[in-house]
Amino acid sequence: MFRRVVVTGMSVITALGSEVSEFWDRLCAGGSGISRLGRFDCSDFKVNFGGEVKDFRPDEHFDSKEAKRLDRFSQFALAAAQKAIRQSGIDFQSVADPYRCGVIIGSGIGGLNEIEEQHAKLFDRGPSRVSPFMIPKLMVNAATGNISVQFGLKGPSSAVATACASASNAIGDAFRLIQHDVADILVAGGSEAAITPMGLSGFARMGALSTRNDAPERASRPFDRDRDGFVLSEGAGVVVLEELEHAKKRGATIFGEVLGYGMSSDGTHMTAPDPEGTGAARAMSLSLKDSRLSVSDIDYINAHGTSTPLGDKAETNAIKRVFESEAKKICVSSTKSQLGHLLGASGGVEFVVAVLTLMHGLIPPTINLENPDPDCDLDYVPNKARELVVNRVMSNSFGFGGHNACLVVGRVN
Repeated sequence: MFRRVVVTGMSVITALGSEVSEFWDRLCAGGSGISRLGRFDCSDFKVNFGGEVKDFRPDEHFDSKEAKRLDRFSQFALAAAQKAIRQSGIDFQSVADPYRCGVIIGSGIGGLNEIEEQHAKLFDRGPSRVSPFMIPKLMVNAATGNISVQFGLKGPSSAVATACASASNAIGDAFRLIQHDVADILVAGGSEAAITPMGLSGFARMGALSTRNDAPERASRPFDRDRDGFVLSEGAGVVVLEELEHAKKRGATIFGEVLGYGMSSDGTHMTAPDPEGTGAARAMSLSLKDSRLSVSDIDYINAHGTSTPLGDKAETNAIKRVFESEAKKICVSSTKSQLGHLLGASGGVEFVVAVLTLMHGLIPPTINLENPDPDCDLDYVPNKARELVVNRVMSNSFGFGGHNACLVVGRVN
């Protein structure tokens, strides 16, 4: 028998709020975190809006010397880890064996801010002006490493880079390690800070982003007939996963249980999803099998739902493929309609949403769903949150490169 894995801490840093309670209230009220960008001048860009985290203050989490040695994505990850660990009540110095505790943080891009800043210094001022901290700041594993160092965690530690599936893969990998008795506690999730001149222009040039500059808050509209691309966002979502008996022994508050994990690859295209959703369906089916659940046991699906013409249709097809006659009975919503797309961090934030849905019996809406796409014909909980007794939630994440990850979380029985 595998060991059971529960959630004992969680945190988010998003454009809609960086405290879990505030974030949840605004999410369920149908609020939007999307607005015109302010960190750099993007008036000449094709797209000038996104899901920018505007209330983040590094000095609230780090001293000035430490902050300078962290790229923005690592700052988000470390701050989120601090908050999740604080909520969990774990004292790693006295309660836990450090060799049984680890970190897995995903990021699709890593330290893009640092890359751009040092690239400018190289060409403007010469190679001697490039920072000696550049490499340890920009590495995708910098977030994981910094969390491990701050808390003295000496167990399993890795970083995941599977594009927009990164955080979900990180949480799934952490789940497996605890299941198989390799670790007792893992800090897991994702972080991203790709709202930079290069990041924004790169995604815009490939035609991935919505261009609704005149109405940013209405730009992310998953499953709507008039969707025209995703909205680039930043932030982090981090959870503390713990073996059930270990959590009980120390009297921890338990928020939910990870029941299953599935992953797959489309193997068809670097950026476009398999139109029939076969790869995504495989990940979903594997997560159900891993959970020992049937399709009728799932009450809610937090969709990947990015608001792209191809992606939303492919995910709808995948859900139909897996759930068949049950597909139209299940509530499905995309919180990216409110948060935008946090790329490698999205699965971490959405896993937190899945747990909060269990706790509160309230399903956040898909906002901006005004003209449903005939090819997207499921119950997407349009525009208004819905009360429902929720026992089990599926959370989907699909990334460029054809990466698919699916997690199932439920109440602890």
